[in-house]
Amino acid sequence: MKRFSFLLLYICLTVLGVAAQVSFTVIPPRNVIAGQRFQVVYRLTNGQAGNPTVGEIKGCQLLYGPSRSTTQSYQIINGVSTSNSTIDYTYVYRADNAGTFTIPAATIDVDGKKFHTGETTFSVLPADNSTSSGQPTARPGDISTQTPDQKITGNDIFVRATLNKSSVYEQEAVECTLKLYTKYDGISSFAQTTPESYEGFLIEEVDLKNNPVDIEHYNGQNYRVVVLRKYIIFPQKSGKLTLKTGAYDVVVQQYERIDNGYFYMTRPVERNVKLASSDVTINVKPLPTPAPVGFNGAVGKFDVKGNLSSHELRTNEAASLKYTISGTGNIKYIKAPSVAFPDEFQQYSPSQNVEARISGSNVTGKMDVEYTFVPEVVGDFEIKASPFVYFDPSKNEYVTIPLPSYDISVAKGVGSGSQDSDQQTVKIKNTDIRHIKTGDKDLSHNHTLYAKTLLYWMVYPVLVLLLVVITMIAVKRHKANADVTATRRSKAGKMAKKRLAAAAALMKKNDSSAFYDAVLKALWGYIGDKLSIPASALTRSNVSEELMRYGADEDTVAHIIGVLDECEMARYTPESLNRPLQEVYDSAFSAMNELQSVSKSVK
Repeated sequence: MKRFSFLLLYICLTVLGVAAQVSFTVIPPRNVIAGQRFQVVYRLTNGQAGNPTVGEIKGCQLLYGPSRSTTQSYQIINGVSTSNSTIDYTYVYRADNAGTFTIPAATIDVDGKKFHTGETTFSVLPADNSTSSGQPTARPGDISTQTPDQKITGNDIFVRATLNKSSVYEQEAVECTLKLYTKYDGISSFAQTTPESYEGFLIEEVDLKNNPVDIEHYNGQNYRVVVLRKYIIFPQKSGKLTLKTGAYDVVVQQYERIDNGYFYMTRPVERNVKLASSDVTINVKPLPTPAPVGFNGAVGKFDVKGNLSSHELRTNEAASLKYTISGTGNIKYIKAPSVAFPDEFQQYSPSQNVEARISGSNVTGKMDVEYTFVPEVVGDFEIKASPFVYFDPSKNEYVTIPLPSYDISVAKGVGSGSQDSDQQTVKIKNTDIRHIKTGDKDLSHNHTLYAKTLLYWMVYPVLVLLLVVITMIAVKRHKANADVTATRRSKAGKMAKKRLAAAAALMKKNDSSAFYDAVLKALWGYIGDKLSIPASALTRSNVSEELMRYGADEDTVAHIIGVLDECEMARYTPESLNRPLQEVYDSAFSAMNELQSVSKSVK
């Protein structure tokens, strides 16, 4: 009977599900423009209640609300059922002026218990300034203003680079963000025709997890803005340096109003627009002179720690001295500290390992430098290192970090010779005169000519034949390696499979942004290898021409370009593409196969 009661209780709990926690939150608006309507949403999760009590948003006019919408979900995991319900209360407001506004705390009563939201703020951007011509212009979010009679100008859509600093020192990190500004909501194609130029800079690209579309007020106008790429750049010389954004071909959608006799509807009309490259200039100051002794180009903020493997060593046994340089700045490009080892030590080139990541608008990480050495003489020695010096842009000064010296005691190791022999070895290493060996060495003369022996005539033909074979193999390999184009083409398929495998893994994770980026890299890499076009010269227009010259028909070219455009579009405006990732993957795979079949037919 007890077992039956416990079983019944378990079944009841499973059927009823796990009680979910009640919560009440506010969702503030984004991208609000003065004079336009916006929504404030209050969300009640896992509760039933009437309307909430909300406060007045000062400076904003309540137009209507609340409107109420309800959603429910139910799932069973490992035999345990859970259910969730959500009630959204939506209020519509309008702010006539730009500024920052506060949404006061709201209250709702759920089964006699009160739940509260916290205060939150949001920003309202100014309305568009009137144009000098007085003619109406397109407004983001309002397709009634995005009509075909509106001429699309360079002020309506453009690519702009922004820098977080306008004046820096050499080697100082600068954040560079490449953005697309547009007054139009629909962009059906976006292709880069000329790459960006960062002459005079070392660059580190930031991995963008997602590209949200925001509204930004720029030069008196509001634009939809999406981040195309972001870099951390390090200027390598002083003076006025210029960055170029590159050129682009864009297909913009305008909306034509149609009266069908019953009601009005809109139809998209596509317009081809060419975006010219724009420039941005940064002032790069030279580092102060004279630089202190020990400065090797480090700019930022750093710290150094040293570690000696042991202070008690033996001759002919390897040891190591390791320095770890950590901090923020040009960590990838600094040089190893200078260390003075005794002449009695055999030295090896230091090994360097850098671990760095982009953090905010700079690069943070560490560099491990390991010096391996072998003492060859018994005695007491000292290892000295020059101080580590870096330039701190925030202080406008050099900072010197003294590096400690290390005392080492070397004892005789296993298999080592006498002390006199060790000293002779040091002399051999540090002079051009070798010491004289003493004692009877039982030297004797041998006047027999080796060429007269039977062994010589047996081995000689074999060696000649072996030399001929090795020479033929070397010549063949040299010719194969010399044909870089053929080598690159032959490996194109193998490299493409590796790149598409990475895209397939991202597709399984449903990481669409990274998936489209991986497919693009696979396609561009495969096309570049097959057509022998450098990566820096890959553009939509020249790829079309080269594909036709290579022997591809118009359908194949259109298929390949279509996949490229689709992936480029999905990277920058992911909401515009509703196609399943598997179909995009299959289309890219098919495009590669089509190009592969073309390559087999062309000599």
